[in-house]
Amino acid sequence: MNKLIWLISCFFLMINSYSQELHATVNINHSQVGNSNQAYFKNLEKSLQEFINNTSWGSKKYNAVEKVDCVFILTVTSYNNNLIGGSMQVQATRPIYNSSYSSPILNFNDKDISFSYIEFENLFYNPNSFDSNLTSLIAFYANMILGLDADSFQLEGGSEFYQNASSIVSIAQQSGAKGWKQGDGTNTRYYLVNDVIAGTGMPYRKALYNYHLKGLDVMSSNLENGRDGIFKSLQDLEVLHKNRPGSFLMRIFFDAKTEELSNIYSGVTDKNKKLVIELLNKLAPLNSAKWNNL
Repeated sequence: MNKLIWLISCFFLMINSYSQELHATVNINHSQVGNSNQAYFKNLEKSLQEFINNTSWGSKKYNAVEKVDCVFILTVTSYNNNLIGGSMQVQATRPIYNSSYSSPILNFNDKDISFSYIEFENLFYNPNSFDSNLTSLIAFYANMILGLDADSFQLEGGSEFYQNASSIVSIAQQSGAKGWKQGDGTNTRYYLVNDVIAGTGMPYRKALYNYHLKGLDVMSSNLENGRDGIFKSLQDLEVLHKNRPGSFLMRIFFDAKTEELSNIYSGVTDKNKKLVIELLNKLAPLNSAKWNNL
């Protein structure tokens, strides 16, 4: 009997050691539409946070310590009869091995979003149907975050999540909402996932792997080897640049990494530093003032 109880306890401990994949914080700024609906937006904030954190987005099991930290910042610019319009900043970070530092892997502002939300409604995600633009938006970015995170640990590790995100885009196109279709602009959800999964996006995915696993994760034990990994990631991005000059993915990478790269190379002596500065000026010329001060 004691052995049976022990086996049952071990079984439940094993189950409880796994959890959903994201550890998200949701912030809603509704100052542009006044403060008369604070309870409504506070409820939306709470519902979204619970929805993101309590939904299983893929087949992989995550330990509690493996959860990906992310932030969704919704800025409301219009509100009328439960219809909300605005923008959403999506940020995510990845912990660096043997350090207390977390590295940004995504910092993207979706500038044209709209959805309806009835106070206290339950939010559900069905990967095979379009239920609302709100749940599709959240599900898309949840999968993109998990794909980027997985790619940073394993080469092509995020494929399952990118395919999920691509399916969400295809299904959501029926809604007519902006950002899901090819004709909605070049810096949209449609192009974000399609550029990643296209063959020309492979150098970007390799760059994520080399930058993090072969670069930042190595720096606690060997700074020079770590910077070599980061240099290799910039060479990967150079391949992307040659194939797709002005690529949307290049902007995605440097929106997340500009400050970090500045901190890594500022004031240090490195055998590749001259080549690094040349590459950075080629890949992200808008930040040339930062690069030339390294």
